[in-house]
Amino acid sequence: MKTAVIGSLGMLARDLCGLLKARGHEVIELDLPDLDIREEDQVFRTLSRGSPEAVVNCAAYTNVDQAESESGLAYAVNRDGALYVAKACSNMRIPLIHTSTDYVFDGNATAPYSEEDEPHPLGVYGMSKLDGENAVRSTASQHYIVRTAWLYGVGGKNFVKTILHHARTKPELRVVADQYGCPTWTMVLAEGLSAFLERVAEGKPAPWGTYHCCGKVIATWHELAELIIDEGRKHEPLRAERVVPITTAEYPTAAKRPHHSALDCQKIERALGIKPPAWQTSLKLMLERLYEAPGAWCKN
Repeated sequence: MKTAVIGSLGMLARDLCGLLKARGHEVIELDLPDLDIREEDQVFRTLSRGSPEAVVNCAAYTNVDQAESESGLAYAVNRDGALYVAKACSNMRIPLIHTSTDYVFDGNATAPYSEEDEPHPLGVYGMSKLDGENAVRSTASQHYIVRTAWLYGVGGKNFVKTILHHARTKPELRVVADQYGCPTWTMVLAEGLSAFLERVAEGKPAPWGTYHCCGKVIATWHELAELIIDEGRKHEPLRAERVVPITTAEYPTAAKRPHHSALDCQKIERALGIKPPAWQTSLKLMLERLYEAPGAWCKN
């Protein structure tokens, strides 16, 4: 299957492109400067020229705090860019997979959010991503919107690599312990996205709509940091001796974070027959792959 992956230089897309190629897909990798999804004409020209059979949009403005002061840029990418990609896919009559986020929810729930729960984002990032979702829904009839959470991977900046970086030099780390979510390895999400494409290629697409795909088991940032350091210590000496739990109020940020943004993944499990692994299992596998990469000790 010929698939265009937009945002191909990003953390998720790198893993997705590799996975698709390994499974026999012809992959069109698209990213800046060759494709800027803020430019509608460029989106139409580029996708028309490539003639893909499906598109996966991984491109996004993801700096949650900076979005508060760069709202114009956040909306241009996350809302307008999503609309332009959806329009192009609709005109070409091909499926679109669009990635989204747990930040479309306010985090006031006490149980994992399902796809039917009403979104209510707290900040510009979440609002711009929700607007992008709605643009896709209203424009492309053949679409999958796939929400994920707390994404980390080998190929980009993320919480796991940041914790390792600080653990090399600091004896004590202070990490928020009152925010709850589902840590997700990029490979887990890539497997989910690939499964949608496999069904499309077989002519048996899963029902179009919105799905959640993330790691199993709810965690706090503090719990995640503790396991990162425990597992990291198996691969390199780390100075950090303790991870101190703190509250959200003790770590103020420009954008307000959801308190409880865990996602319920039962729908994607029923539709595709896949079961994302526990985040602890995925984290260990990701760290093994990270430390196999050249220069891993120096990566932030």
